[in-house]
Amino acid sequence: MSVISSVTEAQEQAHEPERGPCPAVSVVVPCRNEARSLELVLPAIAAVRPAVHEVVLVDGHSTDDSLAVALRALPDVRIVQQTRRGKGNALACGFAAATGDAIVVLDGDGTADPAEMPAFVDALVAGADFAKGSRFTAGGGSDPIGAGDRLAHSTLNMLANALLGTSYSDLCYGYNAFWADVLPRLHLPPVDMPVDEMFWGDGPEIVPMLNCRAVAAGLVVADVPSVERQRLFGEPSRRSLAERARMLRTLLAEHRRVDRRREPVGVVRRDG
Repeated sequence: MSVISSVTEAQEQAHEPERGPCPAVSVVVPCRNEARSLELVLPAIAAVRPAVHEVVLVDGHSTDDSLAVALRALPDVRIVQQTRRGKGNALACGFAAATGDAIVVLDGDGTADPAEMPAFVDALVAGADFAKGSRFTAGGGSDPIGAGDRLAHSTLNMLANALLGTSYSDLCYGYNAFWADVLPRLHLPPVDMPVDEMFWGDGPEIVPMLNCRAVAAGLVVADVPSVERQRLFGEPSRRSLAERARMLRTLLAEHRRVDRRREPVGVVRRDG
């Protein structure tokens, strides 16, 4: 199968999403240099029942053989090259290319369990617009998170709930699902803007940003218990002080958007 190099080309193939009891599910998998993990993750996605409509692998300019491995592991995988840098841009490119009625976001490093996907889809079918994975609700958990990280997450969650008037239990977890028709209401940076700079939402701030914008858009959000696992290969990621500060900055910036309760205007460049 050939690589889809243009997101616009993929969009032309898209159909108008519909809500129903048996939605066509697109799984968006961002990856960069995850060849060894993809060999296990992609077949695990394909084994989920009911079967997914498509798997959209968004490549972050990998320098290993991630793409060749992906095509061997799952010949029907659709591969999209992200247009700029950062996880946020990768997700936006994957969302733009998806053709399903519902979209599930699942990282390619093996930390998310594909077997949990039906629970996310069930939450959407039951009436949610946005199904949010939570490691800190009954039935959830996390192998990589230690006591210090757990305290940081708890503090950020409490602050988010105080500012947004929500009851989130896990603001910064990226295993989520939503109906494709809510995408325009999330106001992500367009994927076809200049490639030589990053915009607000292109980086790791995308995860809390999506959750905050779901609130700003008045979406019905459902918590879905999820167990985060250790990376299959490589060193486990550690949150630096700078990353935690960025999460806080994201929360404060998005709180202002929620507080104004109006449509955002323009796109903000990201300043590092």
